[in-house]
Amino acid sequence: MIEPSEQERRLGDLERELTLLSRHFIAARGPRIGQSLDRSAYVLLTRLESGEPLTLKELAHTFQADVSTINRQVGAMLKQGLVERIDATTKGGARTFRPTPLGLERLEADRAISRTGAARLIEAAGWSDERTQQFLTLMIEFNHGIEQLEGLAWDRDHSTRSRDRSTAE
Repeated sequence: MIEPSEQERRLGDLERELTLLSRHFIAARGPRIGQSLDRSAYVLLTRLESGEPLTLKELAHTFQADVSTINRQVGAMLKQGLVERIDATTKGGARTFRPTPLGLERLEADRAISRTGAARLIEAAGWSDERTQQFLTLMIEFNHGIEQLEGLAWDRDHSTRSRDRSTAE
C-alpha cells in the first residue's frame, strides 16, 4: 500500500473538518430556542439581502438547486411574509424577489442568536480577537476561492444596504 503524501493527508483532514463544520452548521440551524427561520429561509434571506432582487432562476443558480425547489421555498416564504414579489421591467420581465422588513427582522433576530452561540464557542476555545480575525480572514478567502471556481460571487456588503432598504419602505 502506498502511503499518502503530506498534501493528500492535509486535504483529507481538510475535507473531514469541512464536513464536520457543515454538520455543526446544519445542526445549529435546526430548531433552537428563539429562532424562527428554517434553514432554507435563513440562507435565501441571507442571499436576497445582499443585493438587488433576484429571480427564481437566479436563486436556483446561486444555490445550484432546481428551480422547482427554490420555487417551493420562496412560495413558503411569501406566505409567511418574509419576501415579496416584484414585477420587474428588467431581467426580461421576470418576477424578482426581495426580503420584506419582517423577513429582515426575523433574519437579524436569528443571527443574533447564532452570533451568541459563536461567541460562546470562541470564548470556550480561548481564542483572542486576533486569532478570531485570522480564522475569519481564512474563511473569507476560502469562500471567495469557491465562488471564483463556480462563478457564483456573493456580495458581502449587505449590512448598510439592508438597513437602508428596510427603513425606506
